[in-house]
Amino acid sequence: MPTTNYLLWSNEFFAIDTKKAIREKILSSFNITLLNPKEEQHEDLRARNLIVHAVSQIKNKLRDNRILFQHNIEYGFIRNLLGGSLIAVLFSIAILVFALIQSDLILRNTGIILLIIYLMPIAFSGVLISRYGKYYAKVLYEQFMT
Repeated sequence: MPTTNYLLWSNEFFAIDTKKAIREKILSSFNITLLNPKEEQHEDLRARNLIVHAVSQIKNKLRDNRILFQHNIEYGFIRNLLGGSLIAVLFSIAILVFALIQSDLILRNTGIILLIIYLMPIAFSGVLISRYGKYYAKVLYEQFMT
């Protein structure tokens, strides 16, 4: 998740000073000490687990934040769209198979159009999840720091 990756010292999304400020606020707000760069290098899994724990505390603290809530809705919508598209692709294939068995030209064309429409979000899933995940993570930390 971007929320975890952005706080890793090895990730360059945030400037070092920004990471330090976020980490200091995590320490003062939740008494969670995240690993330093050297420790993180040797204990990547532990570093990630600590960040995940800190992020869950941040989300808890910002539960009533409307801006974060809006970005969470957008990110959730994209994830649900992708899951629904996968199911819709299976149904489109079933329609296509049925149309080929029945030799129904209109149903076949409908199946092809639906298949193309529902494959589009899946084809761009990496870009969509990445973009909306980054927006969400950025807003999470911005709202936490205010």
